[in-house]
Amino acid sequence: MELDTGAAIPAWTALDRHCRTIAPMIAHLRGTLLAKHPNQAIVETHGVGYDVTISVPTFTEMPAAGAEVALHIHTHVREDALSLYGFLRLAEKQLFEKLLTVSGIGPKLAITILSGMPADEMVGAIRGGDLVRLTRTPGIGKKTAERMVLELRDKLPAPAEASEMSARLASPVEEDVISALVNLGYQRAAADKALLAARGGKSPQSFEVLFREALGSLSK
Repeated sequence: MELDTGAAIPAWTALDRHCRTIAPMIAHLRGTLLAKHPNQAIVETHGVGYDVTISVPTFTEMPAAGAEVALHIHTHVREDALSLYGFLRLAEKQLFEKLLTVSGIGPKLAITILSGMPADEMVGAIRGGDLVRLTRTPGIGKKTAERMVLELRDKLPAPAEASEMSARLASPVEEDVISALVNLGYQRAAADKALLAARGGKSPQSFEVLFREALGSLSK
């Protein structure tokens, strides 16, 4: 039997392949916040409204609907769905992605976990093997807590120093500066200190000004 190699590929198949190719590239969204709920945000960018699943901490820190917002995005692709998970803080997104590496934890459970405990406390509990603290969080049973400690204890950063704590209080623009520096290859702690130097107690500055001054500080 001969195969018909000239058969047309169904449009939906081609689209599916295309989506799988570009999906991981959705790493950041900046636009107008059309609506927000404790676990959902709608962000309009260039006329397209993106439905983004968010954690309670991100919801709490978000501005009111109608304001500009910038979210760090994790794109999750399955056979039947493409889902976006958004975070105001880069550190929260990074912890979310670490949680996804734990056996039995998917994106929905990871968001639930992050909504039940501040990220820095979560890191401390995992590094300290505090199963009692972890199992108080909705969605985490004893076995899941044990896997989290076993699989993540040595993969999470040490407790934040003063500069990193200040960075967690950074504005979305300042978080973008830290993210850009990290993407250039600088360590998070060094990027935090550079941001503090660029800040210098001044009033809020634009991304371009902060990034240029922070990069200059790192280049000295």
